[in-house]
Amino acid sequence: MRIAFTQIDAFADAAFTGNPAAVMPLTAWLPDKVLQAIAQENNLAETAFIVPCPDPETADFDLRWFTPALEVALCGHATLASGHLILASAPDLPAVRFSTRKAGVLTVVRGPDGYLMSLPAWAADEAVTGAKATAIATALGAEPREIWSRSNGYVVAVFASAAEVRALRPDYRAIVALDPGSDMLMIATAPGDGDASSADVISRAFAPEAGIDEDSVTGSAHCVIAPYWSKRLGRANFSAYQASARGGHVGCAVIGDRVMLTGRARTVIEGQFILA
Repeated sequence: MRIAFTQIDAFADAAFTGNPAAVMPLTAWLPDKVLQAIAQENNLAETAFIVPCPDPETADFDLRWFTPALEVALCGHATLASGHLILASAPDLPAVRFSTRKAGVLTVVRGPDGYLMSLPAWAADEAVTGAKATAIATALGAEPREIWSRSNGYVVAVFASAAEVRALRPDYRAIVALDPGSDMLMIATAPGDGDASSADVISRAFAPEAGIDEDSVTGSAHCVIAPYWSKRLGRANFSAYQASARGGHVGCAVIGDRVMLTGRARTVIEGQFILA
């Protein structure tokens, strides 16, 4: 069995930036253990699998995402990559809709300079204090000015400066130990510092339990921090930069219960996955 394989750099202004994802179209779902094994073999932050949606009124494709270790509830960069794969092959198609199991219907729209992606706004609205806050600061290696969490495993540590976020050297084992089995995504964020990234907001994201110590550019993290920064900045639209080793720019807008992310994508590898 041969499966088409495309590796795409998402939230990337050029190849070798942003976050790489594999996108693999299927005619029908393979067993979960096979999907997980393929993702482990690919060894990318995410492998996205798409299947034509049985209800075309709902969406164009069903979409699932796997890290090398597990299936996730939401992945923004691999959704952007999936949209790029479909829209780049159909120049007259303005948008593509993906039905997901835990994040609803996600839409990728062709824009004048990249893509616009509609994702759910998942605000982290529970303040973290006391011993848990101390443990988070220890795991990150620096003390945030405030910490917020969300019930589905997202934690947002807000720092006073971008320099503090860039300087973090987290203890990944300590992050996992904070809440084993929760698939925690630890997000560190701060106001932008006016450097070459030229962004209003800066962030980094760590997901060691999912097999990704530091993610390159994380769309789902921006679903969580966008409501916070929109309120703090006093405006719906702002620019963000994820300061990983590869780095990537993300345009953010909060519209009701949706976060609209903008970004570019670049195809870097095309081939076939041979399933013996």
